[in-house]
Amino acid sequence: MFQLNPLTRKKLRRFRSIKRGYWSFLILVFLYLLSIAGELFVSNRALIVSYKDENFFPTYGEQMSGKDFGLDYDYEVDYRELKKKFASENSDDWVLLPIVPFGPYEMDYFEENATGFSPPSFERGHFCGTDKTERDVLARLLYGFRIAMTFAMGYLVLTYFIAISAGSFMGYLGGKSDMLGLRFVEIWANVPFLYMVIILVSVMPSGWGVGWQVSSLLIIMVMFSWTGMTYYIRASVYREKARDYIAAARVIGAGPFRIIFKHILPNVVSTLVTFAPFTIAAAISSITALDFLGYGLPPPTPSWGELLKQGVSNLRTAPWIVISTVTVLVCTLTLVTFVGEAIREAFDPKKFSTYE
Repeated sequence: MFQLNPLTRKKLRRFRSIKRGYWSFLILVFLYLLSIAGELFVSNRALIVSYKDENFFPTYGEQMSGKDFGLDYDYEVDYRELKKKFASENSDDWVLLPIVPFGPYEMDYFEENATGFSPPSFERGHFCGTDKTERDVLARLLYGFRIAMTFAMGYLVLTYFIAISAGSFMGYLGGKSDMLGLRFVEIWANVPFLYMVIILVSVMPSGWGVGWQVSSLLIIMVMFSWTGMTYYIRASVYREKARDYIAAARVIGAGPFRIIFKHILPNVVSTLVTFAPFTIAAAISSITALDFLGYGLPPPTPSWGELLKQGVSNLRTAPWIVISTVTVLVCTLTLVTFVGEAIREAFDPKKFSTYE
């Protein structure tokens, strides 16, 4: 059975004792799990529809048409209107809607002459108002949070994988391998990140699906942002390989892969862990900035950057868009920063000894 190293457990206890970072971590995890189950709280599909003593679950089931509920059309039913219809008929049929009964892509033109940018309204259920195409801002903020956090974690995993692989072997092998590898990393690091991302994203085929475009954007960003962590990993491995326990591992016949992954990397884990929250914050900021410039996620994907762009362009007309988006963005980055500070303090190598 897998057990944590006593030193690791000591550092985790230290992290839990730093209340600001620990509670920030719990809040972030809770919000992310909430966004994963976002359809239960923010969706234009009903959670449960009771019709003629039969229950339907449209949120995670098949698309229900109007004819399924006795209406005269065969496209997807409007569950808000269906709820009003059942209420007006005083029947035993009922509809349970999410707290925010609007989807992130739905355009809620409640009046024929509506031109967008409706202010916040508790009566209509738009708690943060709507954007220029009458899409619910709160729905797009929640789904944008899910996309941003998932994107950031994918960015973290891929960046660390490349940086750990390159930095470990450069630092352990040394000599010409290290020199040539370091020169390549230095050259690659001087490629302008933002310009290259914008150029490559702008030439991507627009006919690809949203999933392919998001994955392509993630790969492009990782390609030009793994070099910074590589320097830290290389330096840490270079320092650790000179210690006595590495010499002992060589004497008993351990190979390079075993030495790197079994002995060296556990001792440089503090470097990896302390930079992780700040890498996530950088990824969120980068994807938001690219969306704001129009080179990020393809429309109409829910995006904080796209909302900021709308809000800044219509600051006097719809100030609620900027206020709500900036508030969510600042709070998220603040929580991530608090987690990063707590991890950095808990994993400070000056406070604990090294792994053996």
